[in-house]
Amino acid sequence: MMSLDSEKFWRFMGAQDDYKNAQMVIVGAPMDSTVTVKTGTRHGPREIRATSWWMEDYSPKLGLELGETNFFDAGDLSLPIGNVSKSLDMMKETADKIINDGKIPIFLGGEHLITLPLVQAAAAKYENLAVIQLDAHADLQDDFLGERLSHATVMRRVVEVVGKKNLYQIGIRSCVKEEVKYGQENSNVYPEAVVEPMREIVNIIKDRPVYITLDIDVVDPAYAPGTGAPEVCGCTSAELLEAMYMTKDLNIVGFDLNEVNPVYDVSGRT
Repeated sequence: MMSLDSEKFWRFMGAQDDYKNAQMVIVGAPMDSTVTVKTGTRHGPREIRATSWWMEDYSPKLGLELGETNFFDAGDLSLPIGNVSKSLDMMKETADKIINDGKIPIFLGGEHLITLPLVQAAAAKYENLAVIQLDAHADLQDDFLGERLSHATVMRRVVEVVGKKNLYQIGIRSCVKEEVKYGQENSNVYPEAVVEPMREIVNIIKDRPVYITLDIDVVDPAYAPGTGAPEVCGCTSAELLEAMYMTKDLNIVGFDLNEVNPVYDVSGRT
């Protein structure tokens, strides 16, 4: 009978054991406090890691093997369930340490509100920070159900951190009317498509430090059903990867993948 090392499945495939010499650090942020449609994103980091172990680690398209990179998986933060402010503080403190140690933080969510403290940490270190958001939703509401800190308001708070017109929003296809006006005045919104907008944006911000936040619901639910607020007419998985490949020459200083909800995808394809 095959014996499995259960501990390794809680680290992303190919992660090294050495934090000191790692260039990138993966951290799980299982926060699920403000999700309003389908809860369960707190299970995202665990399932992303577990699924990684059943994938092959060489990309014929890129000609690269995952083992050629140097990254460390620090595991999940023990976030206090229901305590939003404490959870955000813990994430910022962790991101601050990683960034000040000269490494790139890669956070796995969890809901989209995790992006706020990570951008705060990056903006404190890097001047003229640009943020790229791939998402089905604008997330630019000033408050949602009376709350200013929510997965529906997170990018409004991000704009307040990085400043007007430093946010680039790709793939947006769902919002409320008030967000349109705010986005026109304060953000750079590219509705629905992902490939051509990314090509344009890369040329605009190529000399700046860049933070990327990827909400999995930018992908059509036919390809990624495991998310809390699925929206039709999204991009394909191939289009998303093509857009991400375009960022290879950017000065990426931080990244997060959020809103993966394995509860709603028994297939694991998300």
